[in-house]
Amino acid sequence: MTRLLLASASPARRATLVAAGIDPLVVTSSVDEPAVLAEAERRYDGLEPADAVLVLAQAKAQDVAAHLPDELADAGDLLVLGCDSMLELDGRVLGKPADAADAVERWRAMRGREGVLHTGHWLVDERDADASAGDPRPGTLGAGRGAVLGATSSTVVRFADLSDAEIDAYVATGEPLHVAGAFTVDGLGGPFVTSMDGDYHGVVGLSLPLLRELLAQVEVSITDLWRRG
Repeated sequence: MTRLLLASASPARRATLVAAGIDPLVVTSSVDEPAVLAEAERRYDGLEPADAVLVLAQAKAQDVAAHLPDELADAGDLLVLGCDSMLELDGRVLGKPADAADAVERWRAMRGREGVLHTGHWLVDERDADASAGDPRPGTLGAGRGAVLGATSSTVVRFADLSDAEIDAYVATGEPLHVAGAFTVDGLGGPFVTSMDGDYHGVVGLSLPLLRELLAQVEVSITDLWRRG
């Protein structure tokens, strides 16, 4: 039996998996995201937005894989999945807003326009004790047991032309402060997203079709992870 361990505290990612029949284990990483990005930008002489989320997803997955809690350290049946999301708008990459004022400013820039929501996914196959750390360059793929592999889901998101009052009311709920791009599509922010080109679940934070493809590369069917009974 193979179990999926989600290296993320995101309730939306966990809920996406549960709704798809998968009950993941959850362990949160302790990655210093700004430091990881700064090092990657230095190493690769800059990062495209689709690579930036992949670098962070990789860091989270590998951090959790390297620091499994005692009860999982010898499990031998784990696939560790890290994810990270950012919104690209006007060439800028936007993670979670710093505070309410930042969220208001972002929404005033976003309203009536479109951006691209990138979600990086990184899978570490821990079913073998000698799992390779692999080449950390963004986009590197592996295959088979011991593999590390990743890919990015990118979806065009179009936003409604919100009034100032709507922006203020939405930010006051606190929801935009905890999510990449300062919006959700599966929560209170749903009415403010008019359309998308791409994967809905990738915008929520975890692309199920992309996860299926990554699992196939380590010879696991997503149906193998469905809960039984």
